[in-house]
Amino acid sequence: MADTTGNTQDLGAKDGPGPQPRRSSWRYIGPGIVVAATGVGAGDLVATLIAGSNFGYTLLWAAVVGCLVKISLAEACGRWHLSTGRTLFDGWASLGSWTTWFFAVYAVIWGFVYGAAAMSSSALPLQALFPSVMDLEYWGIACGLVGLVFVWFNKYAVFEKVMTVLVGVMFVVTVYLAFRVTPNLGDAFAGLLPVVPDEKDSILNTLGLIGGVGGTITLAAYGYWVNAKGWTNSGWMKVMRLDNRVAYLTTGVFVVAMLFVGAELLHSANIALSGGDQGLVQLGDILDDRYGTTTGTLFLVGFFAASFTSLIGVWHGVSLMFADFLARRRGERQARADELASGRRERSWAFRAYLLWLTFPPMILLFQDEPFRLIIIYGVLGAAFMPFLALTLLWLLNSSRTPREWRNGYLSNGMLAAAGLLFLVLAVKQIWDQPWSEFF
Repeated sequence: MADTTGNTQDLGAKDGPGPQPRRSSWRYIGPGIVVAATGVGAGDLVATLIAGSNFGYTLLWAAVVGCLVKISLAEACGRWHLSTGRTLFDGWASLGSWTTWFFAVYAVIWGFVYGAAAMSSSALPLQALFPSVMDLEYWGIACGLVGLVFVWFNKYAVFEKVMTVLVGVMFVVTVYLAFRVTPNLGDAFAGLLPVVPDEKDSILNTLGLIGGVGGTITLAAYGYWVNAKGWTNSGWMKVMRLDNRVAYLTTGVFVVAMLFVGAELLHSANIALSGGDQGLVQLGDILDDRYGTTTGTLFLVGFFAASFTSLIGVWHGVSLMFADFLARRRGERQARADELASGRRERSWAFRAYLLWLTFPPMILLFQDEPFRLIIIYGVLGAAFMPFLALTLLWLLNSSRTPREWRNGYLSNGMLAAAGLLFLVLAVKQIWDQPWSEFF
């Protein structure tokens, strides 16, 4: 196969038999747990709760479809890494320099704003649990510093174990709450029928629920975690696919459980929940009043687990991507899958520089109003990333850059095309809704 990226070796197609396939086994599961934990943050839980409080069980089908869409995107990322032995950024770079510029601007601006949001989100449940210890801003700084130290000094294996424990906490809390509110199973099963609520902007709200839970740049990071786990060739394909399904089955449990809570606790009582992470603090108070202090406290612990896994997941995964980006810019040509598996990327100066960027500059935003123009640019770049991911994966996995055996089939192309269209519509809507008149 001709090499289209400038690499001196083609890692995806070699003469002779390929790597022997590994038997898929539950004992290998790991990167999927990491991507599920990172992808489902406090904002996703609030969005699902609000959907449940506004529409009851009507949009349960949309949450399920959203998980299927994310399965296809993450599987495509993992398949690219394993079939070619090259990273996703290496693939993007082969499509033209425009991808490099998009990622560079995105990583710098997105990281600055997201760092503050992640620290603030992790701080909120801690301040609610320990109200007299210190102010929210200092809880946020503490969370950022703990995340920095943890990711700086630990390699992927330890990172995965800690994420697994925190996912266990999230799982127990969300499932407990779902049972506690006593869901109406008949209405829940009826919610699996694809019905759109007869209300203003209901179609866009439905599309937002499909596209909004469990996926941003962390979907692109999945392939990097697959390699960091030590899976570096197509022999791990079956294992990766099982791992990916576990990831979004886990995400589905979180989403369905929180929609149950929204439908039963909020919709039935006609309680409006605030948007943003503050809505989860409000829910903690409601649970405290309705079911007692223990349930309210347990929910805040789960809230912290959801927020902090997103923080350290981004600190680790996006730093790996940034380190790979800089390595490609410096003209490195080695097999990046092997480089990630060795752990050298996690010890590189580029990885740690981006860690510092995610941690310290965003602390400024904790003490002042968010800069208006920067937030608009952040919103535009964030809206553009998911269609960028879906459409570039379609391009890469239907071209000679991917070994023929592992190129897209009809189902993969259909799912990625649907994902690309979905996220493109949501991107146009989000960009249109920005207050451009106040920008200039």
